[in-house]
Amino acid sequence: MNKYELALVVNAKIEDDVREATVEKAKGYITRFGGTVTEVEEAGKKKLAYDIQKMPEGYYYFIQFDAEPETPAQIEKSVRIMDNVLRFLCVRQDEA
Repeated sequence: MNKYELALVVNAKIEDDVREATVEKAKGYITRFGGTVTEVEEAGKKKLAYDIQKMPEGYYYFIQFDAEPETPAQIEKSVRIMDNVLRFLCVRQDEA
């Protein structure tokens, strides 16, 4: 199993409970495809470098998880079509 991190930028104009549900849905995709969520870090609302879908701000979340090498591609395919996710990035973390 490898260590990965999924970074999400979530719409800042939605209600708190909808935003939390969006993050829970992403965590659900991780567990559905055989991953194990180890940590979720909420970095808060930040100004974006440029407007995305006419929005100047977004909430940043960083989800660390352990998974097999083929799992991130499946997660990205599901997160890509999620409502309220402006941007995402899934990267493998270095073994330190």
